[in-house]
Amino acid sequence: MDTVLITGAAGFIGRTMAARLRSDGVDVRGVDVAADPAAAVVAGDVGTAGPWRDAASGCDTVIHTAAIVSNAATPDDAWRINVLGTRNALDAAIAGGATRFVHFSSVRAFGDVGFPDGVDETHPVRPDGHTYVDTKIASEQVVLQAHAAGEIECTVIRPGDVYGPASRPWTILPVEAIAAGRFFLPAMGKGIHSPVYVDDLVAGVLLAARAPEAVGQVFTIAGGIGVTCEEFFGHYSRMLGKPPARRVPTAVAMALAALPEAAARVSGSTTELRRSSVAYMTRTGTYSIAKARRMLGYEPAVDLTEGMRRTEEWLRAEGLLGPG
Repeated sequence: MDTVLITGAAGFIGRTMAARLRSDGVDVRGVDVAADPAAAVVAGDVGTAGPWRDAASGCDTVIHTAAIVSNAATPDDAWRINVLGTRNALDAAIAGGATRFVHFSSVRAFGDVGFPDGVDETHPVRPDGHTYVDTKIASEQVVLQAHAAGEIECTVIRPGDVYGPASRPWTILPVEAIAAGRFFLPAMGKGIHSPVYVDDLVAGVLLAARAPEAVGQVFTIAGGIGVTCEEFFGHYSRMLGKPPARRVPTAVAMALAALPEAAARVSGSTTELRRSSVAYMTRTGTYSIAKARRMLGYEPAVDLTEGMRRTEEWLRAEGLLGPG
């Protein structure tokens, strides 16, 4: 890779990816909703074809991270950004002369519940009516269809639960909720979490982007472990000096989440405290990374203890853990 375009370049993963590529001597450009000329990021909405696509001109690789990562998006908004936006990014890559397109999907393509422990890429995807899950599955279809048609060589990445500095879903939001006393764990905290530290994810993605063997393939890039939600989120409670989060039966958690979900629907606002979020934290299975290990030589380098140490350092520097 010599010149790379990253969509969603101002996001958590996009920024980390850009920094790693630049450290490798790669010319990096970006697209995001707001321009950042200093970082070579142009403004653009991937859900709408527009001048932003010109940023792909001369790039050999496009890494597509842009998406609505939320359980609260409307079906129309999620489809426009996550599915139509993927087709727009493909068109930009092809018109710009890129030879590789790397697409970010999610392990949620397996469905939120009901998949076997150690699920791998041979297992069928499973739509479940949740907009994020269903549009990620649909976006994969768009990419694999383009690859099958010979439009451009593509690789699909399914990240695990990505945490670390600036991670909104798995660091910032839970820390804020725990600090406010609004965090609880369904399934009595025994649901399985599959953390992957952001630097490990980026390393795996770049291995896939560079490997000829990865063309036309789907890879799960996760940490290779499963821990209970009680253990994972307990690290944040410890950082905040708070007692462990409340553990409640799943039925109780669903009832608690239904209240803010209904209130948001009535008021026209959004909330991530929803029944779909609760369901995701009741998973009983883990995700295999055997394929990434075998084909890419991928091996997570940051274990949970070290990842949480780095994350705590960032949270304290940002003032998100309060005084102390």
